[in-house]
Amino acid sequence: MLSLNTLRTKFGIVLSVVIAGALLAFILSLKSEMGFSGNDPKVGVIGGDKITYSEYYDLLEELRAQNNVQESDEQQSAMLASATWQSLVARHLFMPGFRKAGLRVSEPERQAMISGEVPSQSFYSAFADPRTGLYSVAAVSRFLEEAETNPQAQQVWQQLNEQARLERLFQKYLGLVKGGAYVNSLEVAQEVEGVNKNRSGKWIGKRFGSVPDSIFTVSDSDLKSYYKSHKNAYKQKPSRTLSYVVFEVDPTDEDLLALERNVQEVGARFAAAADLKAFVRSDRNGHIADNYVSAAQLTDEEAAALMAGKTYGPVLKNNEWTMARVLDSKVVADSLGIRHIVLPYTAEQLADSLLGVIRAGGDFATLARQYSVYDQTAFNGGEVGVLPFSAFSGEFAAALGNARRGDVVKVASGDAIQLMQVYRADRPSKHVQVASITYPVEASAATRREAHNQAGTFTVNAKGGSTQAFNDAAAAAAVTPRVVTLVQGDRTLRGVEDSREIARWAYGAEVGDVSEIFKVGKDYVVAVVTEIDNAEYTPLKKVAAQIRAQVLRDKKYDYLVKELAGSTLEEQAAAWGVEPVDFVDVASNTYFVDGAGMEPRLIGAIVAGKTGVVSAPVKGLSGVYVFRVDDVQPIETQTAEAERVRAQAMVESMLPQLSLQAIQDMAGIEDLRGKYF
Repeated sequence: MLSLNTLRTKFGIVLSVVIAGALLAFILSLKSEMGFSGNDPKVGVIGGDKITYSEYYDLLEELRAQNNVQESDEQQSAMLASATWQSLVARHLFMPGFRKAGLRVSEPERQAMISGEVPSQSFYSAFADPRTGLYSVAAVSRFLEEAETNPQAQQVWQQLNEQARLERLFQKYLGLVKGGAYVNSLEVAQEVEGVNKNRSGKWIGKRFGSVPDSIFTVSDSDLKSYYKSHKNAYKQKPSRTLSYVVFEVDPTDEDLLALERNVQEVGARFAAAADLKAFVRSDRNGHIADNYVSAAQLTDEEAAALMAGKTYGPVLKNNEWTMARVLDSKVVADSLGIRHIVLPYTAEQLADSLLGVIRAGGDFATLARQYSVYDQTAFNGGEVGVLPFSAFSGEFAAALGNARRGDVVKVASGDAIQLMQVYRADRPSKHVQVASITYPVEASAATRREAHNQAGTFTVNAKGGSTQAFNDAAAAAAVTPRVVTLVQGDRTLRGVEDSREIARWAYGAEVGDVSEIFKVGKDYVVAVVTEIDNAEYTPLKKVAAQIRAQVLRDKKYDYLVKELAGSTLEEQAAAWGVEPVDFVDVASNTYFVDGAGMEPRLIGAIVAGKTGVVSAPVKGLSGVYVFRVDDVQPIETQTAEAERVRAQAMVESMLPQLSLQAIQDMAGIEDLRGKYF
């Protein structure tokens, strides 16, 4: 029977579905409310719908529980937060849109997905037979039998159906989008013409950098005019700019000497300890290895000491003081070839029965295929492979330590019983279990307190309600402020580790607010909000330097064009003071022009140019160019039909993802979660 736990294992951490390269989120119908005395904070807006704290939180908790996700680090937390938000986008934006478009999944369609008649990635991921890779309707039936009496399994089944339904709706929508993709005959003919002819000739050019900036004047009106005509290029998300200082916590010379003295004292007691295991366990920096290792798996220095029964260290290596001793040793095979049969922990009687059958000559592989509940190896006769002895730990190392080729051992571990057959045992050698104590080189508690006190003094001095007060305090404390921008939706500060709490504070702060002291890694950080920018477009003053470069480029183009004189390419080259350069084999799929580099406009103009005619000036990325096509040679690289297929496939592959992104852009989505999550 396909159990709920097995299904979860097969899911892994499946929190979203990808259709045609676009990230699709599954949707849940849970709409529980979480009261805040009538004030449920807004954490976002999707498609005009307010997303409340309670809706987001409830869905976050639901996904965490259903997928058994442990937020052990920031990456896991960010992944869960992203999946929750994607699910809300599906609920509030895509699903209503699908309903308005008349898209739906009928009951016969749902049944067809369950039966496998209509393929569904959601059902396939859960119920595919790992032995054959084929969808198993029998596995569905077995799971539904369990669901009859298991409410948790019923909830998972509902989730699967909702996920499959959404997947199907996206398939239908994207099918409509792809159906609207069309490449016309003119486009095909133009591309075939461009690809199937090689052009050769000469070009001349002058780089923008060859003209001094100083001969031009860029006025405020020039900047405003360019900004106005290119305003859509400067759309932005709301953001907050922070200035922050770091009080680094590094060990002093006194810390290093004190640590070395302490390590040497511990090392002497470590070397003399009669009860090594108890001694190591009593030290918070102690560690007892789970596995046995050979000399080849140790460094030369470690092997020389430990294999001879001596203490290794204390030695300073990789910014850590390390000492080690052998806790136990075994002479065992370097590598073991293993087959296994995995049974539930409740199948003790079956395990003993199978063990007797195998030892009496029963075929292990056949029994593994018939009885093992671990599908990944059962189909292959229980084959695990050849593993070094160091790969085994705990009960497995104990059971296999004396095993020889042909032996079968029973190991009960966790929620399973394993029958393990050794079909290969390599040359035996000495393996050791190592007990060690490692002290990182770090600042003392006194040094950390001193750094924290400095940060505290700074915080008091910086609270003046202005960036200048913050900067003055930084100068007095001899620390350099750093600047970072937090864009709406960011959960951390780019370039700053463990900065989730700083970001959370910043989203709720006002300009001039100085933060508390945050511990970031080993250091302390204090920040101030210097700017809050909620404008739809980046202000002109922020992009003035960038725009000035573009305006200068345009002025230099006009300047260089005015310098041109003459009707022939050679005459124009003389006017510019340059020599013509040859180009060969230029077609529409060419990326570079010899001597000019990557200049797409120049390539396009050459492909469209007429033989023997001097071109108009071309404004490139790096300069201004003039050319003459002298020769065109036909080549056969692309047929019209092949080009139509290529272009159609390219459009169809791009449109789905672009259309989904366009819908989200038009929806005016606001992500305000940073203050809370």
